[in-house]
Amino acid sequence: MTDKKNHSNQGERMSEVSSKLIPYPYLISAMDQYYGITPSYKKQSGTKKAQAQAQAKPSKKMRILLTTFWKYPAVGGLQNYLTMLKSGLEELGHRVDIIAPTQFERDKLTGLRKEIKKDNKQFYRDRYGCYSEKILDNDRHLYSYEMMLRDMNLERYDIFHAQDRFTANILGALNERYKKPLLFTPHGFMTHSKLKFNLIEKDSIEATYFLSLDRKAIESSSQVIILCEAFRPILKSLGAEDSQMTTVYTGINFRADNIEQKAKMLEDKTIITCISRLRPRKGHKYLFEALALLKNQLKNVDVWIVGDGVMREELENQVRALQLDNVFFLGSRTDVPELLSQSDIVVLPTTSDTLPISIIEAMFAQRAIITTNCGGIPELIQDYHSGLLTEPGNVQQLAEKLSLLLHDSTLRETVAQNARKVAKKHLTVTNMVKKIEEVYRSLL
Repeated sequence: MTDKKNHSNQGERMSEVSSKLIPYPYLISAMDQYYGITPSYKKQSGTKKAQAQAQAKPSKKMRILLTTFWKYPAVGGLQNYLTMLKSGLEELGHRVDIIAPTQFERDKLTGLRKEIKKDNKQFYRDRYGCYSEKILDNDRHLYSYEMMLRDMNLERYDIFHAQDRFTANILGALNERYKKPLLFTPHGFMTHSKLKFNLIEKDSIEATYFLSLDRKAIESSSQVIILCEAFRPILKSLGAEDSQMTTVYTGINFRADNIEQKAKMLEDKTIITCISRLRPRKGHKYLFEALALLKNQLKNVDVWIVGDGVMREELENQVRALQLDNVFFLGSRTDVPELLSQSDIVVLPTTSDTLPISIIEAMFAQRAIITTNCGGIPELIQDYHSGLLTEPGNVQQLAEKLSLLLHDSTLRETVAQNARKVAKKHLTVTNMVKKIEEVYRSLL
């Protein structure tokens, strides 16, 4: 599906579509409109209205279903969030289940996905004369997840809480039957981000398809819990109302509560640490370019790169090419609090983020932070107060602010102390779970 064409003849031949193969008529309606086909589907009644009419009985303790489209358990910010939310709610006495694709029977799931891809490819060919691999790939994951979920009894849950737009769509479809309060927490900026970074072409069939998923996730949800205010204008452009959104900042349990009292082992070294998966949008290459500009200032400085990922080889080659002998790749680590206790400056040069857990950890660890002013980061880090902010991808600015912190120990200490105060006030798991529980109860 690359070029927009008139497919009215195909549309007439395919006026009815099997609900087994295409469970979401609104997606087909959106694609029909893109191709100029008269829609053959009636808009489904919104689940929010049905949910509002449902007579849910509030109980002292709730049974809560959290859903994710991604692997769980696994390494990553979303997975950590799920673990913390589950454990926090369970400490309050609630029963919490997490459903992820990794919990489904592997052979059955593989068979379903293969069948769905084959059938949907034929459907798209018959209806539009072409197909998109991105859409087919998403279809096979989306529909197989729903078909596996249909085999489960979801009636026992008081609350559905989807952690992505995909499972929000799936639960929205199933909720026509169950009529439970459905919450949606986006952990990224969805299609908006894909379009911004040219991962999806503007005005393409893929953009049409995924934007339809975004809108339906919001439409199906009783409430949308957003991780920071940066989500609000994006979701409003997709149809969300201000009253439908509640901001709850991510909270963490940070082990080393008295970390500022720990003595550094490397007193003669200044340690700069970057904790992040090695992915393009995390901006490591800009950090290395900035360090290259400061090479004559790094005599007693070591740089620790904590994390692993698809860019490791490329980044190691860049470090060698720039002759940055003081940069060390430590790989994935489980002792982040201890590494932070030995660090003086924490850098995250990300070009696209919401509320990075590594920044929140550094705030609790009372470290001086340099990061970028993207996503929700400026809601936590105020420039020259609780850290230093730069424009994403601005190497010169990053170099200047790194130099400033390397030479001004008073500023390092001041912004670090202020960061920890903010974290202790706003970013604990207790605070996060309490606010989310309040939203759950308001819907019952």
